[in-house]
Amino acid sequence: MVRIGTVWDRTVEVLKGRANILVPIAVASLFLPSVANTALAAFGPTGSGAIALLGVAVALAVLLANIWGQLAMLAVATHPATTRADAGRQATARLLPALGVILAMGVLFALALVPPVFAMLNAGIDLTRGNVAVQSLPAGVSGFIGLYSMVLVVVAFVVGARLILLNPVILNERRGLGAVMRSFRLTRGLTLKIIGVMILFAIVLLVPMLAVQTAVGLVARLILGADAVPTIGFLAGVASAAVTSLFSVVAAAFTAQLYVAVVDDREG
Repeated sequence: MVRIGTVWDRTVEVLKGRANILVPIAVASLFLPSVANTALAAFGPTGSGAIALLGVAVALAVLLANIWGQLAMLAVATHPATTRADAGRQATARLLPALGVILAMGVLFALALVPPVFAMLNAGIDLTRGNVAVQSLPAGVSGFIGLYSMVLVVVAFVVGARLILLNPVILNERRGLGAVMRSFRLTRGLTLKIIGVMILFAIVLLVPMLAVQTAVGLVARLILGADAVPTIGFLAGVASAAVTSLFSVVAAAFTAQLYVAVVDDREG
């Protein structure tokens, strides 16, 4: 039987023993790309098609770097003998399969958002106007959207919990789309426990992230003045990226150890 407390204990041991490898990977693949993206958003020119294409290219590069970093950290946290070079090679080899699975999941999520949009279009709502006030929606449409949204949130939590081992399976078992069902099978019976961990982790992440972001923003505003909006936003974004990257290391170590524990328990 998999015990979440035991998984956390092993996670702490991994962080103590392998932080010297995990942190540099997180800095290179998560923190620095996020800083570059934030800098482009804050200081980059706007208005032309070329700039828009540059923004898309940077966003794609950041996504690839993030996926690579997650895979590399999982490799380090899964096997104690894995070196930084080994982790890099494994992450590079599984980068495209992981990207393909993530894009497929993104398409499915986008399709899940179609019914509310179709309901608004069917009711004659002009979505090209931008923000649509809830008060302007017919009662039946607003009720459907509200109920559908609540169901979608619940489904998202359940599916997210069942897919928590997706990347470890892609990395360690060299699977593509088959990793989806494999993750579902491995997490059978653990859904509520994993959802609890997800909620706890989200709270623990959001509180310090918002606190650091707000504090840095206020200090920067006092030093630079209220007119330095781009610089203030950039510094706050950098602080947020630092906190997020740190917690990503913890999440990767936990996910890797959860995978090890589940496989040992289910397959001995």
